[in-house]
Amino acid sequence: MKTSKAYTGKLNRLLATYQIHYQNLRAIHWNIQGEHFFELHVKYEELYTRAQVIIDELAERILSLGNTPTHRFSDYLELSQLKENKTIHSGKEGMAYILEAQKTLLELERELLQESADLDDEGTNAMMSDLVREKEKTNWMFAAWLNR
Repeated sequence: MKTSKAYTGKLNRLLATYQIHYQNLRAIHWNIQGEHFFELHVKYEELYTRAQVIIDELAERILSLGNTPTHRFSDYLELSQLKENKTIHSGKEGMAYILEAQKTLLELERELLQESADLDDEGTNAMMSDLVREKEKTNWMFAAWLNR
């Protein structure tokens, strides 16, 4: 299935956003301090490991659609809906970043969920559906942790 540049552009925007999110998660993992260090250090590692898997799946999805995934970090910085974080040491600040970042990712995933349905692109649609379900659950958990 060959897709339009606009559609692939949206998938590449999601890929770029995940790449920046991945690096932000790594930085939070490395720099966490304080009361919840052990709990959050493990959680952040779980999150960046999951993001790494999603990044690979997105790139492979773009390739399977007959297009080329963005692969330069300069392009990620330009396309991403997220920006690089400054150093975060606080557990609450780290979790607040994650919750807000996941809301951004969720918006992009929902947009692609609708567009992939309209294009009868079942592979992308299934992937986006899984990511939406996953984000909805983890966002609820992160908000509960932050008492929001």
